[in-house]
This record gives sequence, structure tokens and C-alpha cells, in this order.
Amino acid sequence: MPKTNGILGRKLGMTRLYNEFGQISPVTVIEAGPCVVLQKKTAGKEGYNAVQVGFREKKQSRLNKPEIGHFKKAGDVGYYHVREFRVEDPQAYELGQQILISELFKIGDKIDITGHSKGRGFQGVIKRHGFAGGRKTHGSNFHRAPGSIGCSAFPSRVVKGKKMPGHMGVEKKTIKNLTVVDVREEENILLVKGAVPGAKNGLVSIYTKA
Repeated sequence: MPKTNGILGRKLGMTRLYNEFGQISPVTVIEAGPCVVLQKKTAGKEGYNAVQVGFREKKQSRLNKPEIGHFKKAGDVGYYHVREFRVEDPQAYELGQQILISELFKIGDKIDITGHSKGRGFQGVIKRHGFAGGRKTHGSNFHRAPGSIGCSAFPSRVVKGKKMPGHMGVEKKTIKNLTVVDVREEENILLVKGAVPGAKNGLVSIYTKA
């Protein structure tokens, strides 16, 4: 059976596992797959070898006409999430074929997981960049402000990249070398040691290290 280098999943939350010695391991619970092959991309046509997969079924009433036409090639089911994974031979796959975690992962495997960090909205420099702030006593009147940001006569402007207040979070993050603690094939559940980027129900991409 051909294998992709990854699968899509949904972060369900975190819990803990105990081993036979009573030691605790924090784990992230991920609903991983099943993913369905929607399209095959080849080096001759698109310039690279990959398969496009869909994750989490979507009602037909929520699809627009271009989506219906695209998904129809692999079946009459729509999907919320569509992503691509590199493969060596796209022709080894069939449209509509399911990709399961049992084909990709086993206990003890090292994996990489990519997701988007939690959104924090507009934040100041103390929360966003870890500034210390000013002293709180003796009438300083300088507490959570960023302080001086510009240069004087030269170059008479704010230098690019200056740490300033602004939008925080919703950044693409990858955590590498996480360990698979348990694979529950019947439920499509993957237990991974440690934390994973994103909020509950957030989309994550799980990559094998092979």
C-alpha cells in the first residue's frame, strides 16, 4: 500500500497518561483522518508529485458549484479541509481512496506537527514581546508603554522590525520530533506526547519522519 508523508487531523485537546510506574505524561489527543484522495498531481503536469486529500465531510448544501464539480471526481462527498502531501508515485493512488493513521504511524514514531497558534488579538509589547515595563512606584507614570522607538538625527525614522504593539497569534508553527504514545485505529485517534500548536478543534498537519 503506498504511503503519503502525512495526514490531516483535528486537535481535540490535552489529557494525561500514567505508565506502570505511576509517572505522568501530558499528551495531545488528535482526530487524525481518515483522509480521502481527491486529486493526483504529477511532475509532468504540475511540476511535482503529490496527492490532494480532503478531511472532515461537509454537507452538499454547504458546497458551491466549483467545489461540487471538484469533489465529484472522488465521490459525492464534500470536505471542509483540502491539503496536499508529497508522494513518490501519485499513480499508485486511486481517487476516493482513504488514507488511515494505521498505515502511517505506530507507537514510538517521531513526527512533526504543523498548526496555527491561538489568536490573541491586538496586544501590547509586554504580552507580545515580553517587555519588562516601567516601575510602578514613585510617580514614574511609565508602566506598560513601549518607550522610545525612533532614532534622532539619523536615520530619523523607525527602523523596520522594531518590536511594537500589534496583532498576536494565528501564526503557522511546527513542532518537531513529537513522540506517538498511542494509536487507536478504530476511533482514528492519535495520542502525541507534549503540546501541539492551536486551539481545540484546530486543523493540524501531521508528518512522518521517514
